[in-house]
Parts: sequence; structure tokens; C-alpha cells
Amino acid sequence: MTSSPQSPDPARPLDASRDAQPMDAGREAQSTEASHQDPPVDASHPAHPTPLVHTAAALRALPRRAGARAVVMTMGALHEGHATLVRAARRRVGPQGQVVVTVFVNPLQFGAGEDLDRYPRTLDADVELAVAAGADAVFAPSVDEVYPGGEPQIRIAAGPMGTLLEGASRPGHFDGVLTVVAKLLHLSAPDLALYGQKDAQQLAVITRMAADLNFPVEIIGVPTVREEDGLALSSRNRYLSVPERSTALALSAALFAARDRLAAEEALRARAASVGHAAQHRSAALAALGEDRAAADAHAVAYAAAGPPHGPSVARAAARAVLADAARLDPPLTLDYLALVDPSDFTEVPDAYEGEAILAVAAKVGTTRLIDNIRLVFGAGRPQATAAHQDGTTTQDSGTTRGSGTTQGPTTDAAAATPAASPAPAPSAAPASTSTPASTAPATPPTTPQGPLGATR
Repeated sequence: MTSSPQSPDPARPLDASRDAQPMDAGREAQSTEASHQDPPVDASHPAHPTPLVHTAAALRALPRRAGARAVVMTMGALHEGHATLVRAARRRVGPQGQVVVTVFVNPLQFGAGEDLDRYPRTLDADVELAVAAGADAVFAPSVDEVYPGGEPQIRIAAGPMGTLLEGASRPGHFDGVLTVVAKLLHLSAPDLALYGQKDAQQLAVITRMAADLNFPVEIIGVPTVREEDGLALSSRNRYLSVPERSTALALSAALFAARDRLAAEEALRARAASVGHAAQHRSAALAALGEDRAAADAHAVAYAAAGPPHGPSVARAAARAVLADAARLDPPLTLDYLALVDPSDFTEVPDAYEGEAILAVAAKVGTTRLIDNIRLVFGAGRPQATAAHQDGTTTQDSGTTRGSGTTQGPTTDAAAATPAASPAPAPSAAPASTSTPASTAPATPPTTPQGPLGATR
């Protein structure tokens, strides 16, 4: 389990006098994180050594504060993404609240041949990071403490959502995740629990469990933290060699290419809506005059005006082009899946889909398996603020929004796009044929295949 949906505002202090309500599983975490900046912990929060407890009895013995209690669940090997979750929890509960960080490498969610034995254990450093980020307690139980008597005979089943994508690649994984999350929620008894959006499917199944089984806890998603080159922070990144890390950048590059191609597609459709079918006549007239570049632009607008929305197919194609090029690198990227899914149930969305979706990718580089995702919005009602570059992620160092403007491992804000995450070029139109009748819509959309890191191929 990693700390990888959903609260209207994780930065808003929780009113401890009300009952926290689980969020609907179909709704994305509306984690504003205000300006996506992480200020120092409030000076009114008392500075003291964070209690490190190893048993459920010791955790229960911790005095509850007057405010709410938040829990951040991790498997250790903490990094800036986890620190972001802890800081978000501290801001949410305020100085009178309490933040508990759990550190437990859960054997139930590791399948045969996975990296349970080599998963990094760095408890001393984890406690230090948790303290600096604002935690009041770190709960680091043993396997015997969490599962007395051995593996539990009764587990929580993730249902149909748990068999898709990560669940298909790692059978039983989400059953193990939900079982330990349920146990840790019972043991820590929080008012709210924070998870990173990098593990989007995990976040969705936890949210669904809390809602379906009436857990009295609010589930909050915190955006993905990225390094300056675009790679999503993960405890597994340390396994990558320098060449492998270079190849691994294709995951985020593929997602950013899809985002930017979608933005270009929707900008084109907005232009088409303003000019209508007049663009078809303009394209033919410009082509007759030899104005090929202007004619190509008018041709693209005419195509967008005449055809149905096809944003999902455009996004998929842009991402697949980047991943296909990465498969030819040395070392190569081995794709597990690329999926554009409905956040409510993680089923693949059709090409005519409108609304919010998650573009998720999983791949291996060498022996290291990595995942990443980005949230996209298709069709009518798309907020202007999401039309260009923002993907709901944050970078480790800058704390500024990624991109220029519209649009657990854990996660937070994105800096200006780096070469690995540079916006993909807008689609270029194929030259218009002078033989195309003015009254006929262009037959094929313009395309610009993308290279390994979003560059035009």
C-alpha cells in the first residue's frame, strides 16, 4: 500500500464537531492545496520529539487532541511526496489536531516475484522526515502486530474494480491493500485519511470501500508530486540506473503529450464552433491561391467543425506514440498497460466520452515497475482553467503550477514544464486537396506523431 480522492479542500481545517463523511467513489478528489505551496508547519504547533510506537496498545494510549485526527498511511522509504501528504494533513487538522503516520510494509499486497524482500526499510529516516513535516506520531507495527496468528482468513475483496489494470497485472493486490487499510483505519481511528493521487486506482478502491462499508472517515486525495524532470516520485525510483531513469521519463512524457494534444484539439474545436462550415470554403479558396499553410489551417478547422468530438482517441494516440518510441530505447520501456478510464469504476471510456477521465500507464524499465496517471476532462463543460497544461500534479522543488495556464507513493504541484514534460506541439493539418469539394468535410484528421519525450517525430 502506498499513500497515493477526495475532499473539497484539504487545506481547510476540519471541523471536529461534525461527522466526517466518506466521499463518493465516482468523484475525483477536489484537493485544492490552495496555491500548491507547502509553507512551514504553523509555529503554534508544539515542537517535540514525535512518539514512535510499535503496538496497537501504544497507539490507543496516545492522548487524543481537541481537534481532528488525520492519518497518512505509508510503506516507509518516505520521500517528498509523503512529506506533502503529512503537511496537507497538518494544515487540514490545524494546530489543535493530530497527525499520525503509519509505516508498514504490507505483505498481503505483494504477489509472487514482487519486491517485498528488497522493498526499502528506512525507519529512522522516515521518522525524521515525518517529524519535520508535522507528524505527531509514527505507528510502525510489526507483521505479527498487524496480523497476529498469521495471514488473516477473512479479507476485504476489492470487487470488479479490483480486477482491472493494476488488479489484472497483480491479482489479489487490492484485496491486500483494502484489508490492511481497513485494519489501520480501525487501529488509528482517524477523522480523515490522506492518500496520493499517483496511485489513482488504489485511491478509488479505498474511497469506494469507505463509502460502501460506512467507515466514519473522510478520504482525501492529494495531487501527485513530480521531480523537476517530470518523473512521479516513488520509492521505487531509487532502483533505476541513470539510463533506466532516462527511459522512465517516457511515462510522464506520454501523459503530458496526451494532455497537450487534447488541449490543442479542444482549442481547434472552439475555433471551429465560431466559424462553422465557412472554413471549408476558405480552405479551398486558399489552396487555389497557393496559400498552402493557411489552407492547411483552415482545413483543420473545417475538419473539427464537421466531425464529432474525438478527444479520447486523440489523447490515446498521442500517449501511445511516445510509449512506442520508448520501447525502442536502450534500455527499452516494456509497457504493461495504457488505459483511459472512468474514475468511478476504472472501465475504459469510449471515443465519444465526455467528462472526467484518468489516463493511466504502467510499465517496466529493467526490473523496476512504475505507474503514473493524469486526469483529463473531455467535451462540453470543460473548465477554461483546465484547457492547457495543468495535470493536478506538483513538483518536488518549485510548488508552482505546471504549465502555463488552463487546463504513493504520494504527491503536490507542478513547476513550469521541463524538457521531459514540455507541451506537445499543436496538431498540424495535412495539406488540403484542391479537389476536395467545398461542401464536403475533410476525411481525415491532422496528426503530428510524438517522439519519446514529446518532441515531434
